[in-house]
Amino acid sequence: MKPTLAVGLLASVVVSAVAYVLWGAQGAVAAGIFGALAVAIQLAVLALIEPVKQGPIKPLIKRWGMGMGLRALGVVAIAVAVGLDRTHFPPLATALGFLGVLLPLLFFEVRLLR
Repeated sequence: MKPTLAVGLLASVVVSAVAYVLWGAQGAVAAGIFGALAVAIQLAVLALIEPVKQGPIKPLIKRWGMGMGLRALGVVAIAVAVGLDRTHFPPLATALGFLGVLLPLLFFEVRLLR
């Protein structure tokens, strides 16, 4: 989990810097918040999968599906945040923060599960 945390935090910093250049300070804050949410979700997913990754496939698939549900809740959180307060959560910066961190972590997860 430590490598995932390190990669996630690094990706959050990079995405926040890009958001700062494109949308200013508020965009960087929104991207940072949702980048941190993506890291938290990914760590929770890895905690779900870790106990069953060496066992039979059925429990692994079930927990993988639960992880995808958590990721989907992150997308819902973007919609809720943007819908409630566009000033503090600009849509593109918020989505960039979440997806810009989550997608690299998904690719990184594949390497961890080998």
